[in-house]
Amino acid sequence: MIGNPPYQQEGIGHNTKTPPVYNLYIDAAERLGVVSVLIHPARFLFNAGSTPKPWNQKMLSDIHFKVLEYEPDSKKWFQNVDIKGGMAITYHDSESVFTPIGTFVPFKELRSILSKTKEKTPESIMFSVYSPVGYKFTQKMHDDYPQIAQMLSKGNEFEVKTNVLQKLDNIVFFNDKPTDEYEYVQIYGLEKGKRLFKWIRREYISVPDNFQSYKVFLPEANGSGAIGEILSTPVVGQPIVGHTQTFISIGNFNNLSSAKCLLKYIKTKFARVMLGTLKTTQHNSISTWANVPLQDFTSNSDIDWSKSIPEIDQQLYRKYGLSPEEIDFIETHVKEMD
Repeated sequence: MIGNPPYQQEGIGHNTKTPPVYNLYIDAAERLGVVSVLIHPARFLFNAGSTPKPWNQKMLSDIHFKVLEYEPDSKKWFQNVDIKGGMAITYHDSESVFTPIGTFVPFKELRSILSKTKEKTPESIMFSVYSPVGYKFTQKMHDDYPQIAQMLSKGNEFEVKTNVLQKLDNIVFFNDKPTDEYEYVQIYGLEKGKRLFKWIRREYISVPDNFQSYKVFLPEANGSGAIGEILSTPVVGQPIVGHTQTFISIGNFNNLSSAKCLLKYIKTKFARVMLGTLKTTQHNSISTWANVPLQDFTSNSDIDWSKSIPEIDQQLYRKYGLSPEEIDFIETHVKEMD
């Protein structure tokens, strides 16, 4: 069977989300014949997108399934069609046995870099990444201001969504720290597209365990998922400062120096190409950082963090024994960050 199945359902009613269906057609094609060749979105190869995670894992471990061709820019195959995560032509043969995909890495240079990196540093920075939903409103806030429940979307009354700084302005969020008897903390977020900090009573917010530490804030959604793209203005987050769901945070440090070292690392071409092995959409979810190796961000590190970002990249290339071809791949595919 050869085909180009439908990719998603039409939106139903007020539901603007369009569930994928191409996974159902892939399953159907496997049941109907011995061999199938299909073209479809590739997000599931990176365990991303809206296809069920168990289904993604099933396909990535299927010994009868392989990728014939991958194209990260869908417009090269379908003009004026932007499909995040790219497109793939896949092949399934129930009578043949292939090596399971496991972790899909489309470029041979990246596969080699990933192998060397994991062998040298199996620990991932992923376990230092904090979810964008780590901050929640408390019941105390709703008890004190019962009208707020009607101002927030149903089912999300405790979520510190992107738009809450504006929606709850001068109710529980303030530009200037109020001069009363309560303890206040700051929340970093967006208002009318502008990044800013606002004050809220401490008892109105539940927080993750890195709230009182130094960390790095960066957007939860950024770019398109292209390999090596720039991350939009990451910044060091101070202790007693949190964020809305616009952002994620990385790190849990008791000193500013380590947070600044982490910020430099995130800006390196090396770290961002490793992020790009799994980040194929705009989302910087926790799982997309799984292939970014953890570093020592203290003065005892084998990396001299006082150097410039390009010099730190060179140290990382040496640390992981990258070949000239692998270094050239990173240098030509990844944009510089200041």
